[in-house]
Amino acid sequence: MSSQRKYARSLHAQISLGTTSDDRFMPNGYVSAFATLPELVLTEKLDGQNNCFNKQGVFARSHVAPSVHPWDKPLRERWQLIKNDLGDLEIFGENMFGVHSIAYKDIESYFYVFAVRKKEVWLSWEEVKFYAELFNFPVVPEISLNSKLSDFIGNRKSENMVLDEWLTDNLGMNWKASVETAGLLGGYEPDTGKACSEGFVIRNAGAFETNSGILPVAPNEFDSLFKLVRESHVQTDVHWTKTWKAATLTNYEKFGWYGYEYLSC
Repeated sequence: MSSQRKYARSLHAQISLGTTSDDRFMPNGYVSAFATLPELVLTEKLDGQNNCFNKQGVFARSHVAPSVHPWDKPLRERWQLIKNDLGDLEIFGENMFGVHSIAYKDIESYFYVFAVRKKEVWLSWEEVKFYAELFNFPVVPEISLNSKLSDFIGNRKSENMVLDEWLTDNLGMNWKASVETAGLLGGYEPDTGKACSEGFVIRNAGAFETNSGILPVAPNEFDSLFKLVRESHVQTDVHWTKTWKAATLTNYEKFGWYGYEYLSC
């Protein structure tokens, strides 16, 4: 297994708001393609740093070398405890130790798992939850689905309207209104205290390869997963690395530095 195989590029839904000049969007036909999948998973997108645990170390976005950032320190210490049990697994998640554009009142861990890769396959959501529990990590917040995307296809609606209506049905409000709430982990803007959340990720509930051939995307881009983010979601600047602050865990007394309950062996 190569340590240089970083997390694949996740594309934005065409209705996503907080994009930058180098972001890429899902191609036309993406909603119809996802509507044919047997089952989807909707999760809240957290505002942290993409980190990966594998048997060779803890990696940030680049997998050229293990991370030495100070805000990765608790993850490196945690890795020492699990490194011999990882095998071919690569566990990806949000590193929440350093506060970015959103702070959270209700986090109980410095690491929330959102994907697990084994060799060339991204494991199913059920397997992701299994391995997260096995290593005593939480997964990113999952939002229960009341309806299927396929139920909204038809009646000459544009696919972006279909996606918007499906999200509204499952969130109980328009997704643009939803990101103005605290989400499932008590998100808020650190400077103003205003409630907010970053957005959502929609993925195939089953296992898949990075590019499974259901959509015309680049080899390093997901075609079984996409995201929506709020407007102006990236608000940190070049000074963040010098001025960053550590997050506070909800149950620090119970879970301690690592964000998980200590186990006696």
